[in-house]
Amino acid sequence: MAHQTPLGSSASHVSCLDLWREKNDQLVRQAKVAQDSSLPMRRQQLAQDALEGLRGLLCSLRGLPATVSVLPLELTVICNFITLRANLAQGFTEDLAQDIQQGLERVLETQGQLEARLEHGLWGLWDSTLRVSSLLPELLPALHHLAGLQAALWLTTNRLGDLTLLLQTLTVSQSRASEDMLVLLKTWRPPAEESDAPLTLQDARGLRDVLLTAFAYRQGLQELITGSLPKALSSLHEAASGLCPRSLLVQVYTALGTCLRKMGSPQRALLYLVAALKEGSTWGPPLLEASRLYQQLGNIAAEIESLELLVEALSITRIPEARQLLIEVELLLPQPDPASPLHCGTQSQAKYLLASRCLQTGRAADAAEHYLDLLALLLDGSEPKFSPPPCPPGPCVPELFLEAAAALIQAGRAQDALTVCEELLSRTSFLLPKRPRLWEDARRRTKESPHCSHWVSATHLLQGQAWVQLGAQKEAISEYSRCLELLFRATPKDKEQGPQGLLPAVSRGVRQIWHYNSFRQLPSLVVDWNGWPLARIPKLYRTSFSVCRCAQTLRRLDRRDEATALWRRLEAQTELPQENTAWSLPLYLETCLGWIRPPDRETLCEEFQTSGDL
Repeated sequence: MAHQTPLGSSASHVSCLDLWREKNDQLVRQAKVAQDSSLPMRRQQLAQDALEGLRGLLCSLRGLPATVSVLPLELTVICNFITLRANLAQGFTEDLAQDIQQGLERVLETQGQLEARLEHGLWGLWDSTLRVSSLLPELLPALHHLAGLQAALWLTTNRLGDLTLLLQTLTVSQSRASEDMLVLLKTWRPPAEESDAPLTLQDARGLRDVLLTAFAYRQGLQELITGSLPKALSSLHEAASGLCPRSLLVQVYTALGTCLRKMGSPQRALLYLVAALKEGSTWGPPLLEASRLYQQLGNIAAEIESLELLVEALSITRIPEARQLLIEVELLLPQPDPASPLHCGTQSQAKYLLASRCLQTGRAADAAEHYLDLLALLLDGSEPKFSPPPCPPGPCVPELFLEAAAALIQAGRAQDALTVCEELLSRTSFLLPKRPRLWEDARRRTKESPHCSHWVSATHLLQGQAWVQLGAQKEAISEYSRCLELLFRATPKDKEQGPQGLLPAVSRGVRQIWHYNSFRQLPSLVVDWNGWPLARIPKLYRTSFSVCRCAQTLRRLDRRDEATALWRRLEAQTELPQENTAWSLPLYLETCLGWIRPPDRETLCEEFQTSGDL
């Protein structure tokens, strides 16, 4: 004991430094063993133990006054600790910024510049540290490594201004004037580590490559969303050529396909989508984009097949690949945005896209089956919350029921359509006010009641059409009458449009369909409504309803030419929308209108003119 070297002596200092360095290297090796483990629990435990060991080692180093001889090791331990902590947490947290701050303060402490701590924020601390680093060349590799972690933190928190200033300072001799982040990242050349330097989990140059790929992809995706297609193409090519793991390469290739499709190069787009499908097992995004591409090309069969494969792909539960214990590109990317063209949604959302496209393209039988599958998921609780698909506008649950009913009618399955409508009415009718005077109060209290009334009225409209298909004319008239009664009560007196103009669109669509359908049952329907005084019918409907009554009377008087002219006048008031009109109808009403488009319109007029007395 008498021969031991005092703790404060130079020999003791060197001995402790060697021990600390060996401890760092041992913990890094342990983390790499954990990384290679095929057992998830053992991997997690080894990594967590290594993290706690690095935390304890860092506390020991910080317990001594800061010295230039120890700082390279201390900064390296900080870098290893932040790398492992961020990886295990799958993201950067505020306390990691504090670890970076303390490391910079320790550097300034060796130069007696503690007053420069946080007078100008964290960036001011970096500026002061990098200025004095020219006097401390032995610290440069570790400082550049720490700067890479700071860049990763600022990138994930969108502090791009501070990040640009940091990179400009790191590359001061090459590109001080540049503000292009990609140029700055390419220009940045972190100093090579010495062969006898402490071990690191990830060196500064590898971290720089990760930052370059992550920023190129983030920027390319943002440019794609905002419509800057040539710039997006360039940025995405940069990402694809960088340090890009296979899982991310699928996303990059899909984004390139989207970009080229929008630029009018479908064949080149298809090549990238095929490459994306070959790269890995994440098939959702490229399959969704392939369906859009085939839709643009008018290849309906290939579009539907792509959507079917998408539904199948999203039904498969995949075991995620074990991540490396490093700062990887995916760690620096934002959470998936539902508005992103690469967001393929859930299986139910893909199922809805498939069902709606089948309905829109005339595949009614397939559409009906897909809608029934989707409704089954909703009703048994497997899909408690149906959210809109990634391509807006998406339907709410009542509209999903209405689309299903329209598809069933289109497929000739009227009885099934009635069952779906009854289910919807059981879920919505109780929301309607029971007395007419309560409608206005309900409309003021909530925005839901007006929408509910139009959903219910559209349900009765579809029920009427289903009964027509079944040959039950009396029941059909009854449902049409209920539809009109709800519309008369619920039509707002003001100009309230509702979300995306839903109310006028639904109202106009229902009126158009009623005008055409009502002709075949005109006598009974007019008699049914003759007891309604015009004062109770909103101005929106009075002219049309009066014309219907007048036309029916003229036909009874055998004044067919005048009756036909009057009918055409009614027809002109409710002319169907042209293809280039700005407003649009919900899909279920658009499907209804498809049943009465020309030549049926002319047929109705001829029938009106030539039919016998009623």
